[in-house]
Amino acid sequence: MAPKRVEMMAETRAKLINAARAAFASKGFAESSMDDLTAQAGLTRGALYHHFGDKKGLLEAVIAQVDGEMTARLAAIMDAAPTTWDAFVDESIAYIEMATEPEIQRIMLLDGPAVLGDPSQWPGQNSCIRSTQRSLELLMEEGVIREVDAPATSRLINGALLSAALWIAHAEDPESTSRMAVDSFVVLVSGLLKTPR
Repeated sequence: MAPKRVEMMAETRAKLINAARAAFASKGFAESSMDDLTAQAGLTRGALYHHFGDKKGLLEAVIAQVDGEMTARLAAIMDAAPTTWDAFVDESIAYIEMATEPEIQRIMLLDGPAVLGDPSQWPGQNSCIRSTQRSLELLMEEGVIREVDAPATSRLINGALLSAALWIAHAEDPESTSRMAVDSFVVLVSGLLKTPR
């Protein structure tokens, strides 16, 4: 494929994703019409069908973009932490707190599950579980936490984090719910430590 054509296709995809992301965040998936999305992007419905198949395919692309940004933010938080334990806890707390952000709440935690089903089955979850497992393995190597089954424990931790995020997104007071979730999560994972901090 000619480089110019590839560039034009990427530009078209980006326009549609950006328009959809703004609409989904402000109006929600159900209230965002394909005609409005394509008009906002200055494109036709045909372009949407060609690149994404339908509105659901467009939501999947928006979720992938938001998920990638969340992952990058969490990686930066881990990199800034002074210890492996702090990186593990800080990343987890940041993920819980992201559930209070309106765009993440609406797209990732309310509309995403309603349209695409169980978020624990989304492609991004496997990378989250692998990341948690690597953290646990490193913490065991450093002698910071007790010996645990890393694959099983990483799934339990990720399940707790996802459940907390969904709880926060549906709560009447997300900020207060987030604080409760963070406090409880810290108590929960502190049980892994060999020596209490």
